[in-house]
Amino acid sequence: MEHVPPPAEELARLDRELAELDARRAQLLTRRAWLLAALRPPAPTAAPGWNPSAWGAPAAGRPGAPAQPWGYVPPKRPSAPRSAQNVLLTLGGLLLTVAAVAFTLVSWGSMGIGGRSAVLAAVTVAALAAPAVLLRRGLTATAEALAALALVLTLLDAYAVHAVAAPDTDGLGFTAVAAAVLAALWTAYGLALGRLHLPLPAAVVLAQWPLLFGAWAAGAPALVVGWALLATAVLDGAIALWGKGTGARVTACVGGSVMAFSALMVGLTLSVTASGPLGALAPGALLLTAAAAALAGAWRAPRGFARAGGVVAGLAVVAAVGGVPAAAVPEDWAVLAYLSAGLALTAVVRTGLPRNAVLGVLVASAAVVAGALAGALPGLAAVLLGPVTLLSDVWAGSPEGFRAALGSTLPWTGLAATPVVLAVSAGLLGAAYRWWPSLARIAAPLIAREKPGSGGGPAGAPGAGTPEAGGAAVPGAGGEPGAGTAGTVGTPAPGASGAGAPGAPGASGGPWYAGGRAGAAWFAGGAPAARRRPSGASLRGAAGAGAAVLGWGALLLAGAVLDVPYAVAVAGETALVAGLLALAVRGTGSGREGSAAVPVTALVAALAGAVSAGLLSLASEGASYAVFGALAALFAGAAVRAGAGVERAVFAVAATVGCTVLTGFAGRSLGLAPHEAAPLMLLVPALTVLFGARLRRNPAALPVELTGALGALVAVGLAVPDAPFLALVLALCGILAAGAAVRPERRPVAAYLAAALFVLATWVRLAASEVSFPEAYTLPVTVPALMVGFLRRRKDPEASSWTAYGPGLAATLLPSLAVAWTDPDWQRPLLLGVSALVITLLGARYRLQALLLLGGAVLALDGLHELAPYVVQVAGALPRWLPPALAGLLLLVVGATYEQRLRDARRLKDVLGRMR
Repeated sequence: MEHVPPPAEELARLDRELAELDARRAQLLTRRAWLLAALRPPAPTAAPGWNPSAWGAPAAGRPGAPAQPWGYVPPKRPSAPRSAQNVLLTLGGLLLTVAAVAFTLVSWGSMGIGGRSAVLAAVTVAALAAPAVLLRRGLTATAEALAALALVLTLLDAYAVHAVAAPDTDGLGFTAVAAAVLAALWTAYGLALGRLHLPLPAAVVLAQWPLLFGAWAAGAPALVVGWALLATAVLDGAIALWGKGTGARVTACVGGSVMAFSALMVGLTLSVTASGPLGALAPGALLLTAAAAALAGAWRAPRGFARAGGVVAGLAVVAAVGGVPAAAVPEDWAVLAYLSAGLALTAVVRTGLPRNAVLGVLVASAAVVAGALAGALPGLAAVLLGPVTLLSDVWAGSPEGFRAALGSTLPWTGLAATPVVLAVSAGLLGAAYRWWPSLARIAAPLIAREKPGSGGGPAGAPGAGTPEAGGAAVPGAGGEPGAGTAGTVGTPAPGASGAGAPGAPGASGGPWYAGGRAGAAWFAGGAPAARRRPSGASLRGAAGAGAAVLGWGALLLAGAVLDVPYAVAVAGETALVAGLLALAVRGTGSGREGSAAVPVTALVAALAGAVSAGLLSLASEGASYAVFGALAALFAGAAVRAGAGVERAVFAVAATVGCTVLTGFAGRSLGLAPHEAAPLMLLVPALTVLFGARLRRNPAALPVELTGALGALVAVGLAVPDAPFLALVLALCGILAAGAAVRPERRPVAAYLAAALFVLATWVRLAASEVSFPEAYTLPVTVPALMVGFLRRRKDPEASSWTAYGPGLAATLLPSLAVAWTDPDWQRPLLLGVSALVITLLGARYRLQALLLLGGAVLALDGLHELAPYVVQVAGALPRWLPPALAGLLLLVVGATYEQRLRDARRLKDVLGRMR
């Protein structure tokens, strides 16, 4: 009787068998594919095309390369045959070259004219013909080696012809003709034998010299040499765009870059050194031609080369156009000519040039403006930092003019155009901030993102910025990565935001820099490039911030260049700080995206201007009071008007600093010594404590109180030379800390600080009174403090021993330790040591951390003081080598038992942590 299993068991068995069959089938298919691929001949590799954008990309795998079967281990190969062959061929070609050179230079004179001609002709023809035969036999590497030998032989032939047939010919002229002939010869040879890699790059190298050496041989002026260099660079560019072979194109790119740079340097030098506008026209024509050539190459060049060409073209146009008026104006004002030409380049956005070339031209324009602004940095730094010299001679008297107060040796007459440069730049940035939406619409076709790998179409061409044009994918139109389906450009994926749905953000095709709703979808799309780009509001804020800073700098430099009177300079800088504060207060708390750039920049500039104005006012007593009073009032008013936040705290801190400086001025005006003026400096910290109590939990309260604490620290520093005044100042600071400790939120820090200040004031007072027995003053404080601490511990056993006993013990132990270290007798150290030992034992017995640590520390220091003389005597009697040896032995022991010591330290830390 046949057994029929249950359905569930039978189903499980069938599943297992089917899985085994699938695994076996997959294994057989893998093996079959590998065998077919192994039998198939390798596909020929296509010649590389002109695609520099792919240079540096990883090479694709060989088509049809079989996957190795499972468990396959590749055999170890001892060496690469190709590498060994190349080494042998290189060495052989090098030896033949050395032999040919030696024959030409040494054995040439021992043969007649016929023999010479026959030998050279035979060897050269053989070397040129051999690669053709070798290529037909498939010996490519050998053919390359003989081609290199033939190249050297042709050069030797040229040298030999000049040495024998035309010895009287000019060397430069003959070299120019020989280079042209050899370049043509090797070009034809390379085109005929297309499989050789050496001839065409060699022809490109030889083509660099005919025009240059020809102009040099003819004694042409520098301008003609520049034209020769430019013509060679144009030829190199044509080869780079349309030449055959990667090697020739790369060589042409390098040679063209060198020649173009040399031509531009020649034109720029001639333009800058021209004696007048007419003299600058000819170099300008050279520079303009170079710019035209660069832009012409940008039409067909890939993205990186097109942008580089745009940069070169822009800089060349600026040098050409700006050089003519620059030659007509004084040298100090020439920067305005170049700046005007650089700003005029921005009109390129309305032309039909390729997008990447336009971006390069705009980069050149920005570089020119940045260079012009960089020339203003020395003067601006002198205006802001020059008043620091007044710190060495405060209130010495008002100087005659602004420059005298700065104390700088800059040639101010040479900076006459600098304020104009800053003002023009500030005006343009301000206009961009004011009319940003219009500027964004103009730049829309230019800044829109292009597809990866595209060279970019004309910036203003119809469809530029659309996926169909192949140039740019408009945000929100489905052209960004991940916004469309695979293989379909511009087809929105389901659920993709900003895919062009009506009413969706970004559906209008607004670019990322437009800001607001038009640019929101560009970031929501998740494109990596978009996440690296700032929003339109941020760019607009940056423009406004730049306008504010440059305008402020222009006014500062204008005062220094014009050398206005000292009073006018001080009043002008203070007024500028007021204007910047108004701008900062007006923009705070607006809540708009990117709107914080202008107020934050204005705030930073106002702080820098306030420091500069304050330093500048130190020359006169009246000016100091007026400026710092006005600054304190301005910052205080700004703190009142600003919204609650960081800006209000900064304004309040600046006002507090100004008031603190005013109190210092009052002490100097009253003729007080620094230590006598220290109590007066505590007036502002006292006011900050009161304001802190009034402000409570306002975010500006803590910064204001900390600034007041810094003022109190300055007062303590002033009182250090006089001990009685120092004790007074410390006591007053303790009173202020105790007043702050009344508030619950300040109590955890201020209470301990007040106690420490009172104790320190007591010690200083005792030291100032030359008290030799401080225990008579400290024990009456210690005993009640310990009793209060004992009662506190009885009521709250969990209370810390530092809170209960720490202040009382420190009040006596620390002053006594300080006196014991200077006491020559033995009674005080002995009593102090016994007391510290008792306190240490009590701390260990009752597990009180404060008693154990304070008593142990005092006991150790007291014992060190007593043993120090004997240790010094023993150390003097020991050999010099013994202390280093003992130190080394100690390090060895510690290193050998490092883990044990580490465990002991952790155990000690745990024991101390469990104490109260």
